[in-house]
Amino acid sequence: MNVRRLIPTAAVASVTVLGITALSACSASSGDGRNNDGKLAVVASFYPMQYLAEQIGGDHVAVTNLTKPGQEPHDLELSAKQTAQLQEAGVALYLKGLQPAVDDAIQQSGIKTKVDAASLTHLEKHGTEVGGHAEEHDHEHGGEGGRDPHIWLDPVKYAEVAEGVGKAFEKADPDHAAAYKKNTAALVGKLDGLNTRFEDGLKNTDSKVFITTHAAFGYLAERYGLTEEAISGLDPESEPSAARVKDLQNMAKADGVTTVFYETLVSDRTAKTLAGDAGLKTDVLDPLEGITDKSEGDDYIQVMESNLKALQTALGAK
Repeated sequence: MNVRRLIPTAAVASVTVLGITALSACSASSGDGRNNDGKLAVVASFYPMQYLAEQIGGDHVAVTNLTKPGQEPHDLELSAKQTAQLQEAGVALYLKGLQPAVDDAIQQSGIKTKVDAASLTHLEKHGTEVGGHAEEHDHEHGGEGGRDPHIWLDPVKYAEVAEGVGKAFEKADPDHAAAYKKNTAALVGKLDGLNTRFEDGLKNTDSKVFITTHAAFGYLAERYGLTEEAISGLDPESEPSAARVKDLQNMAKADGVTTVFYETLVSDRTAKTLAGDAGLKTDVLDPLEGITDKSEGDDYIQVMESNLKALQTALGAK
């Protein structure tokens, strides 16, 4: 199966500017894990890690995101320049199993503080196929031992990761421990609020089943009592088989499904074909895997709130 369907989306307003300043700052690092301004040099592997680093580190860190805007995190290959930046960083923040090239580079680097987000919460295996809940998550989705790595799409799990990252920052830079503690508490508060909005917003719905072209939302579904049916095993550019469409039609009828979700930057052809044949609508669910130049002004919380609205509409929230 082609992993090129896992396309990044979503972002922070200042991301491009921040990325550029952090890059030059990191390359001028004095070798003690700080840049010339004395800020802790943090390398984040992809957008959800970058968001944590920025929110928790605040003014005391210079953050570099290894995944550029519009780049797929899963397929990332590091340049020589990025590998050099890694050597200069004080902290590396990544999600082991999602980006093999990053995992290798971080393991080989001399970075003092290596923070694996996957170790800060519990990873699970999720089924991906229509009618295939017992099947394990595709190995190509990354994760350790076939486990689902998309923990950031569950605000509760993401908050657990945030707390672990905060502690790591405190240890790496004790002079600013109080600030990191305060910022972590503020972020966890924001994520708690988001979790409450999801809980309340998805409590009373006509249907509990939603269909996606990318099996990224297993944790979110589990958290809020929903079922994700992913049209896995399909290249986004290819047409689904007649048998697959038939399964989907039957399941959609039985479970009151109204919508097939696709990602912002993936071709919507598969979703439209499935939806057309089954008389369903299409809409976007954003897996927040990366950033795009277009999503200026949106950050993690805002994109997740857009996802909530889309789910409420699709599921017939009361």
